[in-house]
Amino acid sequence: MTGKQPSGPRRRRPRRGKARSAYAAAPKVTLTSHPTGRAAYNDTRQWLLEQHGPVCAYCERAVPERTITLDHVTPRRGQTAYDRRDNLVLCCRACNAAKKDQAILAFLLGNRKRVVALYKYGQHLSHQLVEMVKDLLPPGERPPLPSAHRRKGAARRKSAAEIFGELGYGASPYRDG
Repeated sequence: MTGKQPSGPRRRRPRRGKARSAYAAAPKVTLTSHPTGRAAYNDTRQWLLEQHGPVCAYCERAVPERTITLDHVTPRRGQTAYDRRDNLVLCCRACNAAKKDQAILAFLLGNRKRVVALYKYGQHLSHQLVEMVKDLLPPGERPPLPSAHRRKGAARRKSAAEIFGELGYGASPYRDG
């Protein structure tokens, strides 16, 4: 015998995982916002209804409160970081279906009325989104912002001046000089 192995099918050694790349070895990045549950969506929906009423932020159409939906202005695409109040607006079903997962800029450029409507009903959005919408409207064409919507029987919220008194800057320890 010469040390040859018997002929026949060769047995492969089991793999012990794939070769690790630098990407696989890198620590996973955690998102800054936590996954949003149904309760948080309901709170955001109620807050937006109190702010604007059941009005679509894209077409300004008033729809029944029970049929209005929440739309992610910047599409989620599976990422929970976009599940924040500053990325959600109230939207009718027709506009929500038309927007789908489109980028907001492409959706707004399709119809100028959408830009005007989002300017009015999207002031709570992130600073970057608000500035983008402002840049799409010349300063002379910016419509007045609607006042906060109040439901019948809802208590009026007090302003900061009513709660804390008139805020003078003379005695503030946070101002220089």
